Amino acid sequence: MAELLALAGNEGLSLAETVIRYQMEAEGKTRDEVRAKMAGRLKIMRSAAQKGLTGDVRSQSGLVGGGGKLLEEWRRSGRGLSGTVTGRAIAIATAVAEVNAAMGRIVAAPTAGSCGIIPGVLLSLEAEKGFSEEQLIDGLFTAAAVGMVAAKQASLSGAALGCQAECGVAAAMAAAAAVEMAGGSPEQAAGAAGVALQGLMGLVCDPVGGLVELPCVLRNATGAAHALAAADIILAGVPCYLPFDEVIAAMVEVGSSLPASLRETGTGGIAACPTARRLVAHLFSGEKDRQRIKN
Repeated sequence: MAELLALAGNEGLSLAETVIRYQMEAEGKTRDEVRAKMAGRLKIMRSAAQKGLTGDVRSQSGLVGGGGKLLEEWRRSGRGLSGTVTGRAIAIATAVAEVNAAMGRIVAAPTAGSCGIIPGVLLSLEAEKGFSEEQLIDGLFTAAAVGMVAAKQASLSGAALGCQAECGVAAAMAAAAAVEMAGGSPEQAAGAAGVALQGLMGLVCDPVGGLVELPCVLRNATGAAHALAAADIILAGVPCYLPFDEVIAAMVEVGSSLPASLRETGTGGIAACPTARRLVAHLFSGEKDRQRIKN
């Protein structure tokens, strides 16, 4: 991130523009071609959000589905406690994550398990704050800058570093995007990413039954709200204090020290709760599966 910020500073660029130029050079494509490709990703995000908010979405296991629609109805009722932007963000994030759980088409941003956070933040800002589609596309490139750094220096795998590497990094990406979309500097965007990731440091990966459903879907909702909080913290003038590169390094250290039971194996954390085990027992049949659950 230090290198990206230096490049952006020397050239007077945003993080979004820095990534656009990188992609143009790496792929040998024009600016319009690179932006059109990202616009395609945004279109998929919109479609997933619409499907989850209005359709009858249910995972094959039956564990999740319909939550995004319920949250949208609650938001529309005017009785929500989270405010309009956050209320919409958590509804969209839940809806997109449920589409993923139902084997629908989503954008892994940066992973399928964290796919709802970025669209939740960006699409809610578009609806509530009037950001244009071009600004959203720029926001996705800003998010990509953070994701590139995390992928290069750490990992985006819950099996490697816990859910902090999935929902945590997704929240960092979304927070940075929101800040630059709102007119913040590259340094502020990086700061928002750092604040978001610090707040989710140590987040474990503990999917019930090994499925990307519980608690994954609802972590997308809280991750979106978390990203918006981080963006507001930075835009208000509160500093992150720590460079994003150091926060990433800390995430690697923390994630590497997590036991295997908290890194996507479905054997610890929420997955080990008695109710979770009972739910899983109903999902699987056959002696082999029962023995696996018992063990």
